[in-house]
Amino acid sequence: MRTRVRGWRWQSNPLRRRSDVIEAWTMLIVAVLLFVVTPLVGVAAGLHALGRARTVAAAQRAERHQVRALVIGDRAEPLSAVQSDREHPYRAEVRWTEPGKGTRTAWARVPAGTRTGDTVSVWFDARGHGVAPPPDRATVLQHAVTVGVCAAGGAAALVLLGHAVERRIALRHRLAEWEREWEHTGPRWNQPQA
Repeated sequence: MRTRVRGWRWQSNPLRRRSDVIEAWTMLIVAVLLFVVTPLVGVAAGLHALGRARTVAAAQRAERHQVRALVIGDRAEPLSAVQSDREHPYRAEVRWTEPGKGTRTAWARVPAGTRTGDTVSVWFDARGHGVAPPPDRATVLQHAVTVGVCAAGGAAALVLLGHAVERRIALRHRLAEWEREWEHTGPRWNQPQA
């Protein structure tokens, strides 16, 4: 039967070595880093990303404008993977009327399944190029949460990697301590008894 004594590394006893004390302190530090510091890193990164994403979204809303336009092209063309977004993966020729400027036509991003004669909401930048709509609140929040979770995960991985390296070094030192102690104790055990 095996008896396990909790906290033996913290208690003073003749079998406790210096490496045991170091390992106990290391475990405490790792626990604090994992359960306190790592979530704080994630929250800080998420809040920073939230502020930046809100600023970018506000700037995009200020420079982009939405119009209701009639699709006049024969068919919608798919955008490349780099240019497309989830909601507007196609491009089509559209026509709309702007107050004071008359009727205009341009190529713009349109939702999947758009056909000739459909009326769609399209977004244009200040130069008149068709662009994706600015990110909404849900997209901004999703981005911030993703950055926060990734930052917390990265911090946790870094802590665990550091702990694994420390454990390997501690094991090497522990084996060296045992070897030194056996050099002193071994001869007494190996002497022939009368």
